[in-house]
Amino acid sequence: MKLTAAQKALALAFTLGLMAGCSSTGDTMGEEDGMTTSGGETSGQESGSTVYGGEDGSGISSSEMTEEQRREAEERAMEAQEQAMREITTFYFDFDTAEIKPEARDVLVAHARFLQANPGQDVRIEGHADERGTKEYNLALGERRANAVQRFLVVNGAARGQTETVSYGEEKPAVMGSSESAWSQNRRVELVFE
Repeated sequence: MKLTAAQKALALAFTLGLMAGCSSTGDTMGEEDGMTTSGGETSGQESGSTVYGGEDGSGISSSEMTEEQRREAEERAMEAQEQAMREITTFYFDFDTAEIKPEARDVLVAHARFLQANPGQDVRIEGHADERGTKEYNLALGERRANAVQRFLVVNGAARGQTETVSYGEEKPAVMGSSESAWSQNRRVELVFE
């Protein structure tokens, strides 16, 4: 099974969130229900659990978090996930098409939100094609791909003045070769933040 970069980033973000949610220091909160841990200490289900607790007892108890703290933690998690998605800057296309793949859309929305929040940030959108077809056709196809990504970013919040498109056609392949594997990696748009 071949995973796209967006799927890998989403899986990474999910895994990190799951690990953070499941992490525990083994500290206990009390003896309310008389349950004993493997180390012989007692812990109580009603008392909550301490996460990232140190020797001095400083940590965050899940039973002591306010709704505002939970909301802030969720916002930080969403920001971290968007940051991880923005690290993906290459988007692949099917043969002879400029249609953005569904798995790329969430990542492009994250880029559009970033551009909207940072009006001084500019991005160059570089369109590419594989070696099949004439040089002129591939330049036009690369341009259609770059324009499709530009339109998507603008519709989702980026300013048109922040974007610039350029087509390289088949001139800057990511991978050399004349196989479907090489061609699929050369049919792409790259975002270059300036």
